[in-house]
Amino acid sequence: MSEQLADAELEQWLREQPAYSEPDLATWRADGAERAARRPRGVEMERVVDLDAAGVPVRLYVPFGRPVASLVYLHGGGWTIGSVDSHDSVCRAIADGAGLRVVSVGYRLAPEHPWPASVEDAVAVLQWVAAGPSDLGGTQARFGVAGDSAGGALAALACQRLRERDPVALPAVQVLLCPNTDLAADTASMREKGVGFGLDAELVRWFARQWVPDPERWTDPRVSPLRAEDLSGLPRALVVTAEHDPVRDEGEAYGRRLAEAGVTTTLRRDLGVVHNPIMLAGVSPACAEVLRRVIADVRTLVGG
Repeated sequence: MSEQLADAELEQWLREQPAYSEPDLATWRADGAERAARRPRGVEMERVVDLDAAGVPVRLYVPFGRPVASLVYLHGGGWTIGSVDSHDSVCRAIADGAGLRVVSVGYRLAPEHPWPASVEDAVAVLQWVAAGPSDLGGTQARFGVAGDSAGGALAALACQRLRERDPVALPAVQVLLCPNTDLAADTASMREKGVGFGLDAELVRWFARQWVPDPERWTDPRVSPLRAEDLSGLPRALVVTAEHDPVRDEGEAYGRRLAEAGVTTTLRRDLGVVHNPIMLAGVSPACAEVLRRVIADVRTLVGG
């Protein structure tokens, strides 16, 4: 497969990325907060409000036009960085383009709050939405869950847990964008795309150690959704991967296993782009197109 990137803008962005080094988490978080504060606010909403959802902070986006369905969104960031602020413009774009209320989740971050804290927060918010709170207009006839990168893994894990413990709260749809579905993976993509494409394999493993410090637990299906024995009875799925992404193969393996288990699944690989292209929509026309396709899919799957 070609190593060519989709456009010159993405090539330039990649050239500007520093070589991998052991992360300074405090600096990363501070830099991320500063970038989020500088970023243009994005699409105007009818209402944007920060709420408490069963003890978990969330940000609710309500677009103009009386939306009838909701989407719970779990941000990426290796379980250690990222926030409702870092994904504000993406959530606005999804709410506006898909015509949905979006509930962006401020789940607890590692290493201060290792697994299972973030999974528990995701489950709690999905149960809150399913209960039909007045902030969302009451009973939810239809809602979905979506997440990018680590957030995609959390979405998959939350669906698996709800299937077992509270199936009434299962969303109708799960949208998994570049999900890291196997912390112990040693795939071709981890080897072939693990250096030089913006997300190095060593950084993937560093994130995993912060979230689940004991590597012996990485094969536990409660942290690696691909390791679950049975994927039947889970929500309809959209799984989107990126060609030049070290976690590509395990994401695609999860999509194939969902389909084999009888779950209606759309699996798409976006060519020429790197990990989590929706977060690079402001940098690269190709990544902006990935976000547009995701929004169109969400509108059909959740809003339709």
